[in-house]
Amino acid sequence: MKARCCSRASLAALIAAILASPVLAVASPWSEKVIHEHVDQSTINGTLSLEALEALRSKGEILFTGRFTEADGVGRPFATQAIIPTKRKRAPESPFFRTAGMDSNACSGCHNQPVVGGAGDFVTNVFVSEGFESADFDSLDPQFSNERGSNHLFGAGLIELLAREMTAELRAIRSQAAAEARRTGEPVTASLAAKGVDFGTIVAAPDGVIDLGGVEGVDADLVIRPFSQKGVMTSLRQFTDNALNHHHGMQASERFGERWTGTRDHDGDGHEDEISVGDISALVAWQATLPPPTVLRPTDPAWQAAAANGSATFEAIGCAECHRSSLPLASLEFVDPGPSDMAGTLRTAEVADPAVYDLSLYAWARALPRNEKGDVLVPLFGDLKRHVIADEQVAALGNELLAQRFVERNVFMTSELWGVGSTDPYGHRNDLPTLDGVIRAHGGEGRKARDGYIALSDAERDGLIAFLRTLVIDPAAVAR
Repeated sequence: MKARCCSRASLAALIAAILASPVLAVASPWSEKVIHEHVDQSTINGTLSLEALEALRSKGEILFTGRFTEADGVGRPFATQAIIPTKRKRAPESPFFRTAGMDSNACSGCHNQPVVGGAGDFVTNVFVSEGFESADFDSLDPQFSNERGSNHLFGAGLIELLAREMTAELRAIRSQAAAEARRTGEPVTASLAAKGVDFGTIVAAPDGVIDLGGVEGVDADLVIRPFSQKGVMTSLRQFTDNALNHHHGMQASERFGERWTGTRDHDGDGHEDEISVGDISALVAWQATLPPPTVLRPTDPAWQAAAANGSATFEAIGCAECHRSSLPLASLEFVDPGPSDMAGTLRTAEVADPAVYDLSLYAWARALPRNEKGDVLVPLFGDLKRHVIADEQVAALGNELLAQRFVERNVFMTSELWGVGSTDPYGHRNDLPTLDGVIRAHGGEGRKARDGYIALSDAERDGLIAFLRTLVIDPAAVAR
């Protein structure tokens, strides 16, 4: 009897404790929500251990693969796809609309070839427009948007780190030229080069004015923006903020929240603070730590021989002038938020202690080759530079009607070729089914290499394709 009384007393105490504590939302197995609890940004700071980073990645993967619903706030009835928060006057009849978005309710809806985080087939193409003057205009007419394929995200953290270091190199050259001009009282012409990639020249005057007329392949602020086909996205964080709103109608608080819009429900769908700062950090962590594509080692001796010959041909005809086999990277520490983001994306000064994701914690990063200085050689087959890729005779890749962010219509960022063997079809619009076809479509600055390719023998062209087909995304490596 005494024991029963004690048991009742303990049970009463437990009930009282539960009633006094905050109620925790437990999701039903049939819940249609993806986000049951937001990631707390205050817990993400300093250098994360592998265990902490993996836990954050897991949350990011849930957000990347989850199919957002109206219960999460999907859709944006009174907001456009514009990267600057922009209202629309009337809600669309359906939350889905291909050219103006939303066009998917999951990131993985487009990024899935050959695995989640990969590229997309033609059917997953997205439509890119600014979303200001045509905010209330629904049309499938291509003159109001540019149709683009979905790029893969493997190795994206390495790409952003390269861009950050190259930006720092270019800006250091600008500072040194300005200082020298002030010291000598004479104009100073300086060559802009970062990691061996030529970005033209600047002329610094003694009064501090910088003549940017000779700058090539990068914006006037000398910030390398490595993401999107046009090279206009600075960081994974910016890309994620933009894409969530554009494609899914999910607004990130750091861009569309009360600070910048005066409301916690900018899109007017009845859901406040749909994506927290911590949620974005989790998505960035997942993308930044995706392993890079690899080189397939064919078991077929004929493929081995053809690929070896093709690699040499790739260099010989000039493909590697833009599609550089590797670029050196000094540090594998991915700091989030990064150093070059602007208002509307979380910035370094806005957090007490930025998070550091040390990519060297991963076996795939430690396995990357290094040069004699100890720099990691990132095998991207690109140069993070914009180039003119179409001309009057070979215009297939200059197929867009709208300029984006003041980048000319025939100018695109060099596509990194790592993973190209796993991510067909090709071209900015995913409308070229073969590697042979996209090589033949190169005009402008790629015309010389294209003409060299056409002049090859059938066997030489076949070997070059055999080589490119070895640049793959390895699902087994991703699973590890």
